[in-house]
Amino acid sequence: MAKQCELCGKVPVMGRSYVRKGKAKKEGGVGRHIARKNKRRFLPNLQSARILVNGAVKKIIVCTRCIKKGLVVRAYSAPKVILQTQAA
Repeated sequence: MAKQCELCGKVPVMGRSYVRKGKAKKEGGVGRHIARKNKRRFLPNLQSARILVNGAVKKIIVCTRCIKKGLVVRAYSAPKVILQTQAA
């Protein structure tokens, strides 16, 4: 499973996390200093969504930003209660 949005193409990006030590100058210290820098990956918030494509249900991986924008029309299954009442 690729960590990439199938609609907008958002992928993980590289970055750093900084570990700081020391007391701030405004608190009476000599200032904050960076102790170490660790490389890390910022992962996109990806969700699996069932969508309708030409009348067929397809499962894709999309980011939450695309879901909030309304780019995804989810394929919902009918509740069991409605199915039972239609059959009777």
